[in-house]
Amino acid sequence: MSSLEPTAHESRKTWGLEHPELGLSLGGTHGPDQARAHRSWVELAESLDLHSLWLPEMHFQPGVCPAPLMELAGYAATTRRIRLGTTSLLLPLHPPEKLAAEIATLDQLSEGRLLIGLGRGFQKPMLEAFGVPPAEKRDRFDDALDRILALWAEHNGRRERSPLRTHQRPHPPLAVAAFGPKGLAQAARRDLPYLASPVETFDQIASNLARHRSLLPDPGKPALSLIMRTIFVSEDDAELSAARESLMSEMSGRRKGMPASVNQALDAPLEARAVVGRPEEVIERLIQERRRLGIDLLVARPQLARIDRETAERSFVRLAREVWPAVRADAMGR
Repeated sequence: MSSLEPTAHESRKTWGLEHPELGLSLGGTHGPDQARAHRSWVELAESLDLHSLWLPEMHFQPGVCPAPLMELAGYAATTRRIRLGTTSLLLPLHPPEKLAAEIATLDQLSEGRLLIGLGRGFQKPMLEAFGVPPAEKRDRFDDALDRILALWAEHNGRRERSPLRTHQRPHPPLAVAAFGPKGLAQAARRDLPYLASPVETFDQIASNLARHRSLLPDPGKPALSLIMRTIFVSEDDAELSAARESLMSEMSGRRKGMPASVNQALDAPLEARAVVGRPEEVIERLIQERRRLGIDLLVARPQLARIDRETAERSFVRLAREVWPAVRADAMGR
């Protein structure tokens, strides 16, 4: 474990989370139309003064993002305030020296706006395509992170400029995407926050947060609560129905090889893992979950297959301008 990891108070300050904040999650970009659409989402997020924009890493499936750092570099050039994050940069798939250099470069290009969520990958065919035996993914994750942290510590300590020097010190904030007990333990051993996926149910997240905190080097220390969620806000019954139907159908036929915890979440009622409703309903639910989970950062996923972009953007604007201020006010006792 790196001795350079910040305390909980320093971590909230480093992440820019003195108060509960709202972020945006996007998928991958494929083709010029989708590239334009995603640029529009990024511009909207910046105009709404959101905390952060997040991209995952995934391979060999429709709509995924195989190169999140490259895509975020493009957004770094067109934004000024919003932080830029990866939800699950898959360490076992890449040479650590390459990732250390690319992360450091992007941190410099964005002037310290980079946030890095780390993952191992859970789909056996993807791991094998990259030559990673699934049984070795956790060891490779640890080895890669050790090497990356050592490189940053070495080069940030040099007096001369180096391409491996990060803008943020000792390095960009790190979190670990985790589903099950082994991943949670891996995050806790390094005193890193656990980043909850949009698939897990709220009850699973509550259990995972408690497990993660119990395994931290100092279990009594407050830990960051970083939650990804699918959220849709509308006053229109037809739009709400379409959003629910989209969520119910989007994972059908894609569950083979999924971890048991993911299948358990997908078997649960939709309301257990997503928030769909009228503004007052969404406010009530998010206040309830923020009180239970202590949410520091809510990363909202607004895009749904059966919802057109204009409707999805309208929903997200309501979330940012109407819903989230009420949730934050409750958190701050106002």
